[in-house]
Amino acid sequence: MVAMNTSIEISDATSEQEVPALPSLSVQAERLIATGVLEHEASRLTAEEVRAVAAELEGRARAGALLVASETALPVRMLVPSVARTQGGDERPGFVVVDSKDLEEFLPTVGVAVSDAKVYDVEDPYRDDDMRNWSPAEALEAFGTRSRTPFTVAEGVHWALQVPEVIDRNACYMMIGARRQKEKGFDWRTPALWLSNGTGRDGRERRGAVKLDWCWWNNRHTWLGFASGSRRVD
Repeated sequence: MVAMNTSIEISDATSEQEVPALPSLSVQAERLIATGVLEHEASRLTAEEVRAVAAELEGRARAGALLVASETALPVRMLVPSVARTQGGDERPGFVVVDSKDLEEFLPTVGVAVSDAKVYDVEDPYRDDDMRNWSPAEALEAFGTRSRTPFTVAEGVHWALQVPEVIDRNACYMMIGARRQKEKGFDWRTPALWLSNGTGRDGRERRGAVKLDWCWWNNRHTWLGFASGSRRVD
C-alpha cells in the first residue's frame, strides 16, 4: 500500500490530521479480495467482477478515489472484522457492537445519491476533522453548502479497510449518509467508527480495535468528524 508519512499531532478540536493517501483502485481491489469475504455465501460479488470494475473505473477516477462494494452486494457486517489494527504486537480484528442487530437497516438516505452498481468509487474522501465537535445535524446542513456527500456505512468501513490509519485515537468519524427509517422520522442513532478502549462489553482483548458503534444525532464529540466525498462514480 502506498502511504505518505504526513501525520501530525492533534492538539484541539479544530486542527486537522492528515491521513495516508489511498492506493490505486486496482490495489484496493486486491486488498478487498485478500480479505476472503467475497467467498462468503452472502456475497453477490466475485473477485473477477471487483477487478474488472476497478480497472474500468481507474481510467476515469481522480487520484485518491475510494473503491466501494455496495451494501447490497457485500453485507458490511461481514467486512468489519477485516478492518484489523495492531495493538501490543497483536492483530485485533474490527467488530460491530453487540447491540447493533439492526445494522442492515441503516440505509443510504434520500439525499445521498448511491447508484445500484455493485462496485463504485467515491472521490475526494475526507474525514472533515474541522467538523469535530459538531453534531450530525449541524454537519449535514454544512455538507450542502460545501458540495460534499456524507459517507454511508459501507463507504466508511471500506475506507478504514484500505487505510487503517484513518481511524485514530483522537480523530475518527461518523457516517451520516446512512440512517434507519422509522414509522415516524429517523432513528436517532448515527453509525460511527472509532477505537475501542477495551472497557465494558467490548472486553479488554479488544482494546485498540476498530469498532462500529453508534452516536446520537444531536450530540457532539471532540474526536469524531464526518467522513464524506465529493461524488460517487460507477
